[in-house]
Amino acid sequence: MTSKLTELGIDCADPDRLARFWCSVLGYEVQDEDDGTVTIGPATVAGDRPGPVPPTLTFARVPEGKTVKNRLHLDVNPTDREQDDEVRRLLDLGARHADVGQGEESWVVLADPEGNEFCVLADRRP
Repeated sequence: MTSKLTELGIDCADPDRLARFWCSVLGYEVQDEDDGTVTIGPATVAGDRPGPVPPTLTFARVPEGKTVKNRLHLDVNPTDREQDDEVRRLLDLGARHADVGQGEESWVVLADPEGNEFCVLADRRP
């Protein structure tokens, strides 16, 4: 028997704002809101969905701010545009470039509105 990844919890100062940002990045929708937490996930589809189901993201309000580079980060792949176009779209949504010492790589490191680093990969994936 094994486990499967179903949810990723992210501590933050403003769950509503960060959830809206990541909904726009991933095409997700808000699935649940509670006092200080917001959970987002793939848009619901009628019937069974074939293949793996992406994990939900739960944003939880915490009092402390982010202080160091993330030890865990998300990688995203543009599905309908090239990497440069996707990076521009994400910057327009509120992301910013981040330097984590990556050097010259094929991916672009960005940070979300609360400074959480994530990578935009070069290959488009369906």
